[in-house]
Amino acid sequence: MDRHINVMDMFETGKVLKVCAPMVRYSKLAFRCLVRKYDCDVCFTPMIVAADFMRSVKARDSEFTTKRADQPLIVQFAAKDAQTLADAACVVAPFSDGVDVNCGCPQRWAMSEGYGACLINKPDLVKDMVRQVRNQIENPNYTMSIKIRIHKDMRKTVDLCQKAESAGVSWITVHGRTSDERHQPVHYDAIKTIKDSLSIPVIANGDIKTLRDVESIQNLTGVDGVMAARGLLANPAMFAGYEETPLECIWDWVDIALEHGTPFTCFHHHLIYMLERISSQPERRVFNSLSSTSAVIDYLDNTYGSV
Repeated sequence: MDRHINVMDMFETGKVLKVCAPMVRYSKLAFRCLVRKYDCDVCFTPMIVAADFMRSVKARDSEFTTKRADQPLIVQFAAKDAQTLADAACVVAPFSDGVDVNCGCPQRWAMSEGYGACLINKPDLVKDMVRQVRNQIENPNYTMSIKIRIHKDMRKTVDLCQKAESAGVSWITVHGRTSDERHQPVHYDAIKTIKDSLSIPVIANGDIKTLRDVESIQNLTGVDGVMAARGLLANPAMFAGYEETPLECIWDWVDIALEHGTPFTCFHHHLIYMLERISSQPERRVFNSLSSTSAVIDYLDNTYGSV
């Protein structure tokens, strides 16, 4: 499968790139197909642990699926050594447009394994990871990016980003919280500081719920793109300017999920998120207790009608 999309060219257009975040269990192929119908420019896979991915064919088959229309696609890996990351990158390179290293996951299991947000305190390792991937992938248009959280001391974050930039990182996504912050306000000033201290593209991440947020965050920080996670789960049509999930998008999800053979739990969970803002509590109770695809389709038909 030959890929021809150069993500770096997309940054050159001057418009803010709209990006679907890597979400465990959720940003799989079917959901990526859905958000791409609604003005999402770039999609990430869920985070894949590089060592497991390299160890077993079964892991590779279950963790990573794509198809020609699923582009541009960035594969996100969790890794703690440069060689394993580079090996994994070489496996996915023919089927994707870039790889990204997760340097931001704050979950305990990830940090205790040496993955995720603990990498922001290892700038030399991050630099080495960027170099190794750069050296081992022949396609010069293939991107190598990192997704980080910020330090309390911004000088450390700027230092990390500048080291990554000098090693050849393509762009950096910044989640504007520290690794111990969860629902606190996002530090947009920190994202702006990082953007101002680099010459590569920067993507802002954190609390983006509507298309208006995309514009205001771009104005505040000067970033080149914005990445949404929960906002897109609640409303996959958000980047197309819809305030809440349109009916057409709900039925699109039904079609796409059935076409991809999406497991029921995942199919149902996505709909629970999408219907949250547009249904009453009694309706949600009924919907959340449904246990088969046909029951879900009947419910949607009876409650909302077809498009």
